[in-house]
Amino acid sequence: MRIAIIGAGCSGIAALKQLTRTGEHEVVCFEQNDRIGGNWVFTTDVGHSSVCETTHIISSKRLSQYSDFPMPEEYPDYPSHDQILAYFESYVEYFGLMQHIRLHTKVEKAIPAEGGRWKLYVAGSDEAQDYDLLLVANGHHSVPRHARIFGQFTGEYLHSHSYKQNLPFKGKRVLVIGGGNSACDCAVECSRVAKSVTISMRRPHYIVPKFMMGKPTDTFNDTLRYVPEVLADVIRRKSLALQIGTYEDYGLQSPEFPLTKDHPTVNSELLYMLRHGKVTARPGIELVENLSVSFTDGTTEEFDVIIGATGYKIATPFFDPDLLDYTEADRIPLYLRMFHPEIKNLIFIGLVQPQGAVWPLSEAQGKLVASYVDGAWKLPANLKLLAEAEADRIAKEFLPGKRHTVEVHFKPYLDQLLKEIKKAV
Repeated sequence: MRIAIIGAGCSGIAALKQLTRTGEHEVVCFEQNDRIGGNWVFTTDVGHSSVCETTHIISSKRLSQYSDFPMPEEYPDYPSHDQILAYFESYVEYFGLMQHIRLHTKVEKAIPAEGGRWKLYVAGSDEAQDYDLLLVANGHHSVPRHARIFGQFTGEYLHSHSYKQNLPFKGKRVLVIGGGNSACDCAVECSRVAKSVTISMRRPHYIVPKFMMGKPTDTFNDTLRYVPEVLADVIRRKSLALQIGTYEDYGLQSPEFPLTKDHPTVNSELLYMLRHGKVTARPGIELVENLSVSFTDGTTEEFDVIIGATGYKIATPFFDPDLLDYTEADRIPLYLRMFHPEIKNLIFIGLVQPQGAVWPLSEAQGKLVASYVDGAWKLPANLKLLAEAEADRIAKEFLPGKRHTVEVHFKPYLDQLLKEIKKAV
């Protein structure tokens, strides 16, 4: 079988490793950049990657490593972006994957062809390449979703995707829009050099410290996975309250929903900066006029810069939009968050937003695809019904909004994949 993978980031290389383990199939991984690593390749130029100079992962080392390739012992609890990239490069080298990766090769078109195949056209070539199976692992943090602002701002506006370093904001009045991880990172880093920093959150968010009871927060939560969810939620809330007090102490709104209903914002420094007056919290924006921004609490301030940390669109620019377009989707029905219910030779890898690291999940997805390709695991007959049911479950388990279109609970989803892998014969 001829198999194509689009993207050599953390998800693409995980799938590639699984599909090349037997040597029975021809597998090619297309990467548009000059090195592997996808989102974890830091440059000062604006491009595919969204990491900035000071980015560290927000899941712990222990729960973020591939199952058969541990991170170096000397790595800290929360490795930096350059350590993570070095880890991925070591993974590719150790398992001999580079021979299957084509760097500087952008897939511009992927077109379904006769006989259940795919025709792929790459940049710089008019000749199509035929494949039996297409895996999409191009990530979902490269095309910004911009803030909706009422009025006209005459200062500088940028999306957090374009934020790379804090030096351009020295001495400026900065407003950051959003309550996710990128928003908090931008606010914290800018506060080190800016004249003032304000962060605007239109709704409450759980801002969770990176350590809980002396442990990385995700490992602390992992100890609760066998506790009934009602009790676990009480323990999480009480532990968080003991750790930080109330969100009102920081000028923030207190959430009234369970911790697991929202994608976690893991940041210890924002809370520190708020209590030290380096960052000011405001609710949503009501109106913008020139440099003046009015908030829903009745306050008005002037800013030189607005950073919109308002998320990303799920982009698959190589597909004809009439075939598939998830950019504005509120629900994405895929079986196991992978298998398209109608296009049986199209599989997504890493199209999940976990409450944890994505690449251990991509590794499990890759194992399942390998069993599928080898004929050891079969797709269910009621594929479309199951895909719709999964989309319904996401809508029920998480707060409404595009932030949670592909959200999953890390451990339950991993267990679901491992259960299917064990069915392979």
